[in-house]
Amino acid sequence: MDKLKMHSRDNVAAHIEAVGRLFPNALTEVMRDGKAVQAIDFDVLRQELAREIVEGREERYAFTWPDKRQAILAANAPIHATLRPIVEDSIGRDGTAGGFDSENLYIEGDNLDVLKLLQETYLGKVKMIYIDPPYNTGNDAFVYDDDFAMEGGDFVAANVPYDEYGNMVYDFKKNLDSNGRFHTDWLNMIYPRLKVAKSLLAEDGVIFISIDDSEQENLKKVCNEIFGEQNFIAELVWERAYAPKNDARYISNSHDYVLMYARDINSFQIGRLPRTEEANARYQNPDNDPRGIWKPSDMSVKTYTAENDYQITAPSGRVIEPPAGRCWRLSKNKFLERLHDNRIWFGEDGNGVPCIKRFLSELKYDGMAPTSILFYKDVGHSQEGAKEVTQLFDAGVFDGPKPVRLLTRLLTLANLKKDSIVLDFFSGSAATAHALMARNAEDGGSRKFIMVQLPEATDEGGTAYKAGYRNICEIGKERIRRAGAKIAAETGEKAAELDLGFRCLRLDTSNMTDVYYAPDAVTQDGLFAQVDNVKADRTPEDLLVQTMLDLGIPLSAPITVEEIAGKRVFNVADGFLLACFDRAVTDEAVTAIAKRKPYYAVFRDASMADDSALTNFDQLFAAYSPATVRRVL
Repeated sequence: MDKLKMHSRDNVAAHIEAVGRLFPNALTEVMRDGKAVQAIDFDVLRQELAREIVEGREERYAFTWPDKRQAILAANAPIHATLRPIVEDSIGRDGTAGGFDSENLYIEGDNLDVLKLLQETYLGKVKMIYIDPPYNTGNDAFVYDDDFAMEGGDFVAANVPYDEYGNMVYDFKKNLDSNGRFHTDWLNMIYPRLKVAKSLLAEDGVIFISIDDSEQENLKKVCNEIFGEQNFIAELVWERAYAPKNDARYISNSHDYVLMYARDINSFQIGRLPRTEEANARYQNPDNDPRGIWKPSDMSVKTYTAENDYQITAPSGRVIEPPAGRCWRLSKNKFLERLHDNRIWFGEDGNGVPCIKRFLSELKYDGMAPTSILFYKDVGHSQEGAKEVTQLFDAGVFDGPKPVRLLTRLLTLANLKKDSIVLDFFSGSAATAHALMARNAEDGGSRKFIMVQLPEATDEGGTAYKAGYRNICEIGKERIRRAGAKIAAETGEKAAELDLGFRCLRLDTSNMTDVYYAPDAVTQDGLFAQVDNVKADRTPEDLLVQTMLDLGIPLSAPITVEEIAGKRVFNVADGFLLACFDRAVTDEAVTAIAKRKPYYAVFRDASMADDSALTNFDQLFAAYSPATVRRVL
């Protein structure tokens, strides 16, 4: 049996593997601490790319800032951490408190670590990402002081303190505009998170990022570098305010931005907006054409082509030439083809300037092309977002929530499928989850959300704290509960088909003790203290979630608990994984599990009842289910 690695994806190793596939001659090995490790021979790689090499102090276009290299390292370094299920905070599909059958996820913790843990499972599977990060306005509180160290080539998790309840405590620091590293600190925060997030996007996926003028310019440069300038779609302008602020020193700022980038512009197709009555009113049928309603399109263009400069005789006998300096849109042959097909209109009296008939039924795309300006009358404004939260909670417990209508518009532009995954890793009040549940209720979809939020403490003097919400996560989870209940009440019997819940998970250090990752470091004196490689306070459910992360099994997969030969066994995804973390596992239990022929079978390293059971383990699987992948932790 092989051991599970029990840490997040190592992006450096993945990049070395990818380069090695393209240039196998650049793949080599070097000795590190007495062990041979794979590496890239950059001298060989330079030779392979030798046509144009920029080196030394040669001038080149670049976007950089202090510690950018550290930000790249922060994105690539693996971590020894896990997600632990918080069943008591979870909500079932039907809204039942404590239910754990929902396919939606709500994850508490530092989003960089969470994104790394999600990489193995959700690599290339997320259709849409929306984030509303700190805007760096000069008074934002950051916890994002990413500190990591490398010892012997291995990542060492930072020493995060805990409170009296065993929860991680994050040190928030305000990024004042008097800080000499004002923009640097913000860039070091956003860069690694976007870099890891990109790997989660599907080929036809898209990311939306809300921002204001404070960091808009820097954010676009970061996105051009990470996602590629060729994948830029639009810089949407959201009209978030509808009335001027008369106390503004210069200009009353009424807008924010939403940057929009595709994972691959050639794979992404924009979602178009429903046609409006106003737009359809432009189409009529004055000549009762059997092909339906149409609207006139100008026959002339500014770009002059001699071939398209000719006279046209109207049905009335009037001879018509192109306007001065212009020519017709169509060549003479193309014009005669359309004239013969009754696609040219000269007006009701047959004496007007010719135009081309554009039929509504023959439009290239369904719906209307979206515009780059998001008017508040169409997608809501900031006060509308605040009002939505106030109505749900009977109090203003969250500052600056985005309106559901704005998120709904972005969901439309993302062109989601009925089963798409949507991720928001600065989820705040969980407006994205609210909008997605409402969209599913509208069209019967089964789209899933992943909300990630740091448990930032609420202000002790504020409304949220007085209402009993000690951190932002408590607000976000409660909003999903209340929004789900509201949608269920409005939907009636159809609510039974919707998933209005979420599985709650919380970021924590690994379930495994240090001996799991560095068995060579255990001394003779410490041997007996390390008999078990699992931390004493961790439950079988904790071990299951970390196993699912390690094996790349979706955290939304169905989970049931069975008793097999007297042992408690987790059945994940209808037998795809059978995991038993009980002790004293006998030959009988191993045989029963093997006969079920799971794809994966996972046990604890100290699970076997005795040496005989351990010896027989592989033989039993070889006899009953040789294809099963066996792992231990």
